[in-house]
Amino acid sequence: MASLFGLARRNWLIFNPPEATKTTTPLRFGILGAADIGPQALILPAISHPDVIVQTVAARNPQKAKAYAQKHGIPKVVDTYEDIINSPDIDCVYIPLPNGLHFEWALRALKAGKHVLLEKPSVNNTAEAEALFRSPLLNGPSAPVLLEAAHYLFHPAWTAFMSYVTPASVSSAKAVLWVPRWKFAADDIRYRYDLGGGALMDLGAYTASALARVFGAVAEECEECTTQSGTYDARCDRLYKARYRFPGGVYGEMEGDLKAPLDHLSPDIFVTHRPVAVSSAEAGVDVPEGQEVLRTRKIKFTTFVQPAFFHSIRVDDEFVLRKVGDASGHIKKWTNSKTIKAYSFHEANIDQPGEAHWPTYRYQLEQFVNKVRGREVQQWVDGADSINTMKMIDMAYNAAKLPLRPTSTYT
Repeated sequence: MASLFGLARRNWLIFNPPEATKTTTPLRFGILGAADIGPQALILPAISHPDVIVQTVAARNPQKAKAYAQKHGIPKVVDTYEDIINSPDIDCVYIPLPNGLHFEWALRALKAGKHVLLEKPSVNNTAEAEALFRSPLLNGPSAPVLLEAAHYLFHPAWTAFMSYVTPASVSSAKAVLWVPRWKFAADDIRYRYDLGGGALMDLGAYTASALARVFGAVAEECEECTTQSGTYDARCDRLYKARYRFPGGVYGEMEGDLKAPLDHLSPDIFVTHRPVAVSSAEAGVDVPEGQEVLRTRKIKFTTFVQPAFFHSIRVDDEFVLRKVGDASGHIKKWTNSKTIKAYSFHEANIDQPGEAHWPTYRYQLEQFVNKVRGREVQQWVDGADSINTMKMIDMAYNAAKLPLRPTSTYT
């Protein structure tokens, strides 16, 4: 009963966060576009952050911007995106625009000296990613901060999960992500090629970045990718299944569907390690001289994208006691299993701020503000990470014989 109460309370507070007393000079955010993701990704997390105020919004449709501001308590509406990025009253710009507009407006904001929180996927393709994240604008001690909003990587559950993963020993991994079929209309921006649409763009940004973290490297090649197009534009994939080869000849797979059936709900990661020799302490047994223990670890991380609502990390360790070097036989076999949950860093035995009701976006905002303020960050997505994610998405499109999303002409 207590766990059910905790679940209900945690999920209620995600959407009704306690309001923090603001500092005298908080960071003032402007939002480009009246996007549906805005409340979840920034507006609600900002309520509980003492050093953040969402100050301004602009949208192509002024009436939509006014309604958005009124609904979400944003004090100021301006006419254009330029008005936000050129405003001396704005410190940071949040960009949840369609993917095809990310590169231009992120670069415009950086040129104006604004810190940028950029929705994922960061840009349309690898060429744009390299141009943006290697921009000279990001160099120097007073350079603005640029972060791709791969929010799930900031949650304590991801940190806990990775504490059980040894990238150099991973033999295979699979990441899957599903969206219910009723979620997006057939003409949604996710199905528009000119705006950078596609399941690999929307969902693949999660699954590709997850695989790169698990293997500790970007894939060498996408050996196979099958897709199914949406009805709006044949160039935009509705679902994908991709298989990558990583350094060392190991393989990772990922799947995603923007119109998944109802029996496909949980976004999960599956990881298998190759057998490795472990100490007697790790095995939990005394190991006589001349013998060794090999451990094969398998992990399933359930609901890795939005772990704040609910998640579990199941770790299954299979042990084999054998004579040293004897690959053909064994003396004893046994299995140890455990399930881990970490809604706060305290629950993960890590000394770092956070509350059990903080969603991934709130943890992300904590680190973004720390970075802007010149403080140490504990979790981060750097430019190389974002470039690698786009490389893997482009690899998949090439393997599927679909065109890469178009490159912006803005310079």
